[in-house]
Amino acid sequence: MAIPFLQVARVGAYIVGKHLSRQKRYPLALMLEPLFRCNLACSGCGKIDYPDPILNQRLSVQECLEAVDECGAPVVSIAGGEPLLHKEMPEIVQGIIARRKFVYLCTNALLMEKKLDQYQPSPYFVWSVHLDGDREMHDRSVCQEGVYDRCVEAIRLAKERGFRVNINCTLFNDAQPERVAKFFDSVKALGVDGITVSPGYAYERAPDQQHFLNRGKTRQLFRDILSRGRAGKNWAFSQSTLFLDFLAGNQTYHCTPWGNPARTVFGWQRPCYLVGEGYAATFRELMDETDWDAYGTGNYEKCADCMVHSGYEATAVADTFAHPLKALGVSLRGVRTSGPMAPDIALDKQRPAEYVFSRHVEIKLEEIQRAKPAANRPRPAKAQADAAATH
Repeated sequence: MAIPFLQVARVGAYIVGKHLSRQKRYPLALMLEPLFRCNLACSGCGKIDYPDPILNQRLSVQECLEAVDECGAPVVSIAGGEPLLHKEMPEIVQGIIARRKFVYLCTNALLMEKKLDQYQPSPYFVWSVHLDGDREMHDRSVCQEGVYDRCVEAIRLAKERGFRVNINCTLFNDAQPERVAKFFDSVKALGVDGITVSPGYAYERAPDQQHFLNRGKTRQLFRDILSRGRAGKNWAFSQSTLFLDFLAGNQTYHCTPWGNPARTVFGWQRPCYLVGEGYAATFRELMDETDWDAYGTGNYEKCADCMVHSGYEATAVADTFAHPLKALGVSLRGVRTSGPMAPDIALDKQRPAEYVFSRHVEIKLEEIQRAKPAANRPRPAKAQADAAATH
């Protein structure tokens, strides 16, 4: 485990408090997306093809900190887009740390070396560098050569300056277990503090829909990878052991979509970080008025193949607290990588997918247009013709 004791203790106390108050649904980590703009164009990303007026939107410092306060989760993962493109990101991070929340600042690292001086090491702060494998794997994933080497150099500099650094690694159906295992070994040699790993999820808007994993392939892939690292014990994962056990097909879990709520430039995203089918104006509205039973594997076609940490880590954490001896056993023995797999969720009763996301984009564009000063709004064609006739 690569999660510091301070974080384990604070998150644990938070969960115990929620249980004692008999609160059924509560968040563990806020997924904060202050912008969608990025300086890469990865084929597996569903954020980069928004119209420019939306890519130009930013959440303000105040909006970000209000979201942190409103949600109350002990962990904040700042994603995007590329967060380091946000000019006020240092102030946002500082404000979250001042609230004694644990901040994971996700970045593709292209701007990290340039921005390092704007941040200070803290037990509440972690750089989370996107790294999807070795040089060839990663550069292919991000569709640009040379990015891997810049990531490694940024990680080296950050470690020299005393920062905690994790990598977040997304695996697709072309991942080779032996190669991934060697990559994890190389990450360990770099001195990286932890690995967050997840199977790729088929974003509705992602340009490349051919390389995402289904659940069966995900389970076998993670068994094959973890078996090459003493059942995963060779590597420091910044995830619960029961989540890794789930990825390897040893647990039957339903997702906890409210565990990692997402605040974006659109609002609070329904139902989760990965599926956008509506937005709430407030966190309370998201929690109280979302039809949670309509989503998740077995309930909804879009969720059929998802095994991503943002949906299932909260489930695994809840199971850890409910069954601590089971979790301890997996931690001590390592993840089982052979033998029968746990039954998976049946899909025969799931409702068909609804493709409604484009309407949300249209609504946001209309809001942006209405918010423009009158002088900057394009005039109707008749008004333009009348103005031309007077000159």
